Amino acid sequence: MQQLTLTTPALLFSAISLIMLAYTNRFLAYAAVIRNLSDKYLEKQEYALKRQINNLKLRLNLTRWMQIFGISSLLLCVLTMFLIYIEYDIIAVWVFGLALLLLILSLAILIKEIHISVQALGHHLNDIKEKLKN
Repeated sequence: MQQLTLTTPALLFSAISLIMLAYTNRFLAYAAVIRNLSDKYLEKQEYALKRQINNLKLRLNLTRWMQIFGISSLLLCVLTMFLIYIEYDIIAVWVFGLALLLLILSLAILIKEIHISVQALGHHLNDIKEKLKN
């Protein structure tokens, strides 16, 4: 294996930062949608609204875990750089490996969340289709 240098974990900074920005944007979008659905649900308590609220609750939880694992990955990259700086190279390699695993986990959860989002849009399309039939 090649030696781990300071530039290797530093390369992930911009990637993780962009990913975190995307996660934050998703979170903010969910917050706005949840507020709107909450108001609608208080007006009329329909099953479709309850289903959407439950779906959003799950997606919000997944987004939280995506953010936690992404931020943890970034922190471990910084720790890796510090360990390289103080010449604890073997520990740095293991910490960097853990950072990569956390980033992979964060991205895997993103895939699951996207799948759920597509299903939610499918529910909306089915609701529209049902209303058009009537």
